Amino acid sequence: MNLPIKLQGLILKRMFSVCYLFVDLNSYFAAVEQQLHPELRSRPVAVIPTPSDYTSCIAASYEAKAYGIKTGTLVKEAKRLCPNIAFRLANHRHYVEYHEKIMAAIEACHPIQQILSIDECVLKLGGRDQKLENAIKLAHEIRGSILNLGNQLKCSIGISTNRFLAKVASDMQKPNGLSYILKSDIPEKLYRLKLEDFPGIGSRMLHRLNLQGIQTTKELYQQDLHSLRQIWGGIVGERFYHNLRGVEVETPYTPRAKSVGQSHVLAPEFRSPEGAYKIAVRLLQKAAFRLRETRAWTRHLHLALRFENGGRWKSELAIHETQDSLSLIQNLNQLWNKKPNGNPKKVSLVLTHLIYEDEKNASFFDRKKREELSHAMDKINRKFGKNILYFAASHDAIAAAKNRIAFSKIPDFDFDEN
Repeated sequence: MNLPIKLQGLILKRMFSVCYLFVDLNSYFAAVEQQLHPELRSRPVAVIPTPSDYTSCIAASYEAKAYGIKTGTLVKEAKRLCPNIAFRLANHRHYVEYHEKIMAAIEACHPIQQILSIDECVLKLGGRDQKLENAIKLAHEIRGSILNLGNQLKCSIGISTNRFLAKVASDMQKPNGLSYILKSDIPEKLYRLKLEDFPGIGSRMLHRLNLQGIQTTKELYQQDLHSLRQIWGGIVGERFYHNLRGVEVETPYTPRAKSVGQSHVLAPEFRSPEGAYKIAVRLLQKAAFRLRETRAWTRHLHLALRFENGGRWKSELAIHETQDSLSLIQNLNQLWNKKPNGNPKKVSLVLTHLIYEDEKNASFFDRKKREELSHAMDKINRKFGKNILYFAASHDAIAAAKNRIAFSKIPDFDFDEN
């Protein structure tokens, strides 16, 4: 190529204009149910955590979405909107099994940079794959590989100059869409979108932006970096400024979890103080198991309850560093005795202020025997099957407190169902 170096660079810059490809599986949980059960195909389907008119749909097929049913719609309301709708209890294991097959199919086409959730992943493109026509060809190859696993498994794919805009592009055409945002498309292509179409702008942030007089994407884009820092309250606003302009911004990597949490919407038969307590104990045992697996200890316990009458209550307790189930149950009892009267609908537990093995100092409190007991129980459960050993307080809650569905976390079943 006998061209000036600057001109060659300009041409190459135009040819190699995209860096990321984002894969978003469409209505994933409902799609898996339709794949597994042919009689559900082309029918409105909603996935629910428990058989109750007063629980919420956690996924809806596109046929159901056409009736206005979406994640968060009450089952009772879904029945009103679509009397013909089919409900399926969430099957955690099947969703994970399909997830693993789909990720392997994508990997066969191109290495995955990061799996972001059970239904999303991102690929970083290099070399000739950064040329738009090659990236589009790769997208079609990925889509075909996924469809080979089942014709109900559709995905939307976004291509752009950074991960953020690739995600935005993947949401622009659903289901089964393919969209791209090039550097030359910025900002005009973004102006067609609503503020809430961007990751990181939920209802609260939308309200905050509106209070600042920002009603449209154009008005958001025209804000300077300092203004966005102020609106978001720090560096997140600065990242958002650069992300909107197609610049790749590195986010800090935190290899160690800062908390371990478990929550559960209660089945009707457990919506009493006694039933909710059994579920809480079971959830706490699962959280403690996660601590021990990651060689972490907690120093803070948070408990939150949501009641059938709409009320909410939460409390927390600073505790001596521990990872054993028995000590944590005793701490839970202190919080439980403070709760208000009423029938809980949802129980949430979070263990925070975590420290890890290499950070741990010798304790004045000797809990070695309790920790050894917990580890021995873990070992027996791993060898002979989950729930062979557990604390009696959670006996009636074993089946009810199973993980119902995976969202952002991809579970290890030895780990999560123990």
